[in-house]
Amino acid sequence: MPDDSRNNLNRPDPDALLGLANRAGRGKLTIFLGAAPGVGKTFAMLSRARIRKNAGADVVVGLVETHGRAETEALVENLEFLPRKQIDYKGRKVDAFDIDAALVRRPAILIVDELAHTNAPESRHPKRYQDIEELIAAGIDVWTALNIQHLESLSEIVAQITGVQVRETVPDRVLKQADEVILIDLAPEELINRLKEGKVYLPDNARRAADSFFRLGNLTALRELALRRTADRVDDQMVDFLKQNAIEGPWRTSERLLVCVGPDTLSEKVVRTASNLASGMNAHWIVVSLEQSDMVDDDPSRQMRIDALFRLAERLGGETRRVQGRDFVQEILRIAKREHVTQIVLGAPQRSLWQRLLRKSLTDALLEELSGISIHLITTEDQPTHDWFAPLKRRLAANRLKVRPKDVVTALATTAVATLGGRAMVEIVSLPNVSMLFLLAVLVSALRGGYFAAVLASVLSAVAYNFFFISPVGTLTIAAPHEVFAFIIFIAAALIAGGIASRIREQGKIAARRAAQTQILYDISSKLAGTVDQDAIVWTAVSQLNGTIQRPVALLSPIDGVLSLRSCWPPDTELGVAEMAAARFAYEKGEAAGAGTGTLPNSTLQFRPLRGPVGTLAVCGYGMDGHALDPVEERALGAILDQVTIAFDRAMLTTRSVEDKARLERERFQSTLLSSISHDLRTPLATITGAVTSLKEFGDRMPAESRRDLLLSIEEEGERLSRFVGNLLDMTRIEAGALEPVRDWVDLGDVILDSVARVRRIWPDLDISTSIAPDLPLVRADSVLLGQVLFNLLDNAFKHGGGEPVTLYAKFDARSVSLSITDLGRGIAEKDIDRIFEKFYRRGKKADGRKPGTGLGLAIAKGFVEAMGGTITVESPAVKRRGTRFTLRFPIEDALKDRREP
Repeated sequence: MPDDSRNNLNRPDPDALLGLANRAGRGKLTIFLGAAPGVGKTFAMLSRARIRKNAGADVVVGLVETHGRAETEALVENLEFLPRKQIDYKGRKVDAFDIDAALVRRPAILIVDELAHTNAPESRHPKRYQDIEELIAAGIDVWTALNIQHLESLSEIVAQITGVQVRETVPDRVLKQADEVILIDLAPEELINRLKEGKVYLPDNARRAADSFFRLGNLTALRELALRRTADRVDDQMVDFLKQNAIEGPWRTSERLLVCVGPDTLSEKVVRTASNLASGMNAHWIVVSLEQSDMVDDDPSRQMRIDALFRLAERLGGETRRVQGRDFVQEILRIAKREHVTQIVLGAPQRSLWQRLLRKSLTDALLEELSGISIHLITTEDQPTHDWFAPLKRRLAANRLKVRPKDVVTALATTAVATLGGRAMVEIVSLPNVSMLFLLAVLVSALRGGYFAAVLASVLSAVAYNFFFISPVGTLTIAAPHEVFAFIIFIAAALIAGGIASRIREQGKIAARRAAQTQILYDISSKLAGTVDQDAIVWTAVSQLNGTIQRPVALLSPIDGVLSLRSCWPPDTELGVAEMAAARFAYEKGEAAGAGTGTLPNSTLQFRPLRGPVGTLAVCGYGMDGHALDPVEERALGAILDQVTIAFDRAMLTTRSVEDKARLERERFQSTLLSSISHDLRTPLATITGAVTSLKEFGDRMPAESRRDLLLSIEEEGERLSRFVGNLLDMTRIEAGALEPVRDWVDLGDVILDSVARVRRIWPDLDISTSIAPDLPLVRADSVLLGQVLFNLLDNAFKHGGGEPVTLYAKFDARSVSLSITDLGRGIAEKDIDRIFEKFYRRGKKADGRKPGTGLGLAIAKGFVEAMGGTITVESPAVKRRGTRFTLRFPIEDALKDRREP
């Protein structure tokens, strides 16, 4: 038997195949990578472009920098250039790359030099690599050039090697996502010679560069970095190829790094160092920010530092997460086990003797718990401080020991009340120990003010207790040894009780905040649950978001294919050109844009797409107010936007369902109409054609009686065609609302007799009996339309009455005149009663077994009667559990009133 497990191992890796599929439809990115300026990246790129151009490829130069090098300028001749656009910057015109022109031109290969370049402030994207990402997403192949020192993760290393700070950087993911990396290598000695010959910079700049950046050691180190990074990229491509094609080979051990950061200044160095480690090991790395779940962090600056660290980690190619918990060690262990982490990277700031004596560091606690996981400690370059009060200062800066005037007042008041109460009780009753009163004061301070109020109340209570109640009273001296022990126990109990009470208070605040968030989500869910109107959804979303994050909010969605503002709050919120551009980008690309992002950051609002199963449904924008959302607001915003997205999707599906139903109904009507037309036209036309042909060919030889029969057939079928066409025209007039009855005084008896005579001429075998009440009043109606109604009803009775007699009678009462037409056929099934007046509805077959007509007769009758101000109803069975009765009623009150008018 074959080994199934081995067969499974030989299958291609699903993730690799998914990554390959995601590249379908996208353009390819080719990066010409060099160790330093002047190695020939642009020259090699243009040389290759000329070869492809001569081979017939559609190559266009979007932007290229020759830096005045003659050999490079010679290569751009005969190549097509995109015109640059001009941007006003500080009062002067600046030439910039025109990304919109590139998207319109859509060449097969587009050359965009200087990947790390920073765009002008009014450009769509702050960085050129973002322009290139948009071009690739549009399916355009892009060639570009990059020096190794511009990689984000290597900027600090380059600064240490060369002493030059690199200001323009590119996230490492750009190089990782490149389809092809071409290393342009040049020996350092040869590059220095090119610099001296003036082939890199102009003479003055060349001398300064040779003295600083272009030194042999610097160039050698940069060359090594470029070679290593290119080798890592080649290795990634080889591994992807092996996985996609299920080729067995020597697989590398997969490393996964967990990076722990906080709001301190050392964390940025931790992130950059971890990025270098991950790049060197080709490892996946996760950056985690740990937060105390039992503390309320109201300091926006801490959250801003965490957000900045996360943005840096994401630019460097890392994954970011926020984790809440009380025990940091257990949280780190849990994440490490779940993510199969092999190495942990964290900062190790200098700790004073006081800190080392009081508690273990996070590193020491991890070392006791970890097994099989390596730890990298990143230390600070600062000298260790010996400030014994540093822990207290940091504690005072933290949330628990924030000094607020009301906390001081609370501690003083509770201590004073406890002291006065204790003195009063001692004067009345001899109490062995009044320390419980001061302990109560500490608890009240903790519950009312927090941890700082509890600590201050503990100190004040200890002093007051000693001064007023421990002998000798009136001094801070303790005479009895047991009083010393009781005093120490009191201080410890007060501090512990105060800490527990303050923690309960903080947890209560957290619970209240989370309950408020839950209530917000419940409210918006209940409001949106049964709403299918998009306007109601938009208004609910905007009002709820504004009330939650307390910032300006705008919601946009497409109207007739154009992204338009649907609602905003406050109502005077204006969307300028920058805001609308950011909103359109977020809608079209499905990613955040605007303030606080890397795309159109000049916008005052940040826009987020509402992505549903079928694409982006709408865009929500909110004001930044100078800082990003805190984690609580971020979670609330995400949850509300998810609910709004679901509601939008449901509303769109409902609208689409109604439209589909209407379309299907129209298609059914069209199909029925075509079927009816084909049948009702084909039969009489065939009869007429046959009769005419017979008369034409055999007319002289046919008996007179046969010729009369043929002519009669032509006449009957012609009338049938006329009635059919008339029905279609009548139905069209009714639906278009163009039916205008000529209402006049009508004698119903005359109309009934005329209609019966007309029917008998067509169907002489139909047995019709009439009964018209004497003195039947006149009614206001259209005699022609009323005659057509009676004819259609009698026609229906003939078709479905089975040859049985048909009764027509007319009578009146004090309010109306009624006409009834009754047949004794099989009647109408109960399920058909409600649909009998619908267009094109045909029930079964005729009494003689043939198919019924178009199904327009009764619909036209109903339309005519209602247009004349009457009503028509149907009843079945009518007589002895059989037959059908149609009843027409016309009011006579208006008629009598009209007749009294002069």
